[in-house]
Amino acid sequence: MNTHSSTCAFDAGCRLCPRLSGFLDQVKIQHPGYYAKPVPPFGDESPQLLVVGLAPGMHGANRTGRPFTGDYAGVLLYETLHKFGYASRDVSLSADDGLMLQGCRITNAVKCLPPENKPTTEEIRVCNRFLGAELAALPDGVVILALGNIAHQAVLRACGQKVAAYKFGHAARHVLPGGRILYDSYHCSRYNTQTRRLTAPMFHAVFESIQQESRRP
Repeated sequence: MNTHSSTCAFDAGCRLCPRLSGFLDQVKIQHPGYYAKPVPPFGDESPQLLVVGLAPGMHGANRTGRPFTGDYAGVLLYETLHKFGYASRDVSLSADDGLMLQGCRITNAVKCLPPENKPTTEEIRVCNRFLGAELAALPDGVVILALGNIAHQAVLRACGQKVAAYKFGHAARHVLPGGRILYDSYHCSRYNTQTRRLTAPMFHAVFESIQQESRRP
């Protein structure tokens, strides 16, 4: 695991990516009530599970200020987190709705809303310092769940690993140096769930595997 300076901790005022910060400025003008800043991680400070998404959605986390909250992508995620005992309720509507996570934390590979939901390679690289700091601060034994290939690659880079050594695949399990476990899943986006590339049973099966990690010898 890479070591990261405390200066790489989450920064709600970060403007390291000119395209993203400029886009957020425009969004804030168009939607004055939106959060429209880098979105912080949410959940347990000492989790057993870290869920890593891609980036905030325009009318979801970018609006509410909490990952996967207030848009379609969070529907299956929070329903599943509740089913497996990680969330106090199965619907996440707003940052002040009282929902709490137990043993779980949610973050994104890119903390700012990207235009058309597509961050550039350079933006992913710049933001990787923050993900690296988050991973370095995790307790031993944490399982990481990457939602989609970009999140998968971001986790590997944040851990100082070669992306080519760990191929993304739905329900794939990877053992990283130091014994940390990385699971992959297709992203729980509207497109993936409506086209049934990712179904609820498929997603639940990944969580069943994750919960079995604690029972492994």
